[in-house]
Amino acid sequence: MNFEEKIAKIETITKKLQDEHTSLEDSIALFEEGVTLAKELEQVLEEAKGKVEKVVGESLTSMEVVEFRDE
Repeated sequence: MNFEEKIAKIETITKKLQDEHTSLEDSIALFEEGVTLAKELEQVLEEAKGKVEKVVGESLTSMEVVEFRDE
């Protein structure tokens, strides 16, 4: 399941948890599944953050500062 699919699944779980007809047992199972998905998404976001920071860091070290003169 990709990132977007996991987000959609959490949205579905949230709707089911808000449904007054969802049993306690089902609610607990849905909650556990939601927590697991949230942890997986957090890990993906942390990895993406690390990649962005690496790219930005590499870009900043290779940049040259040039003085701007308005002529």
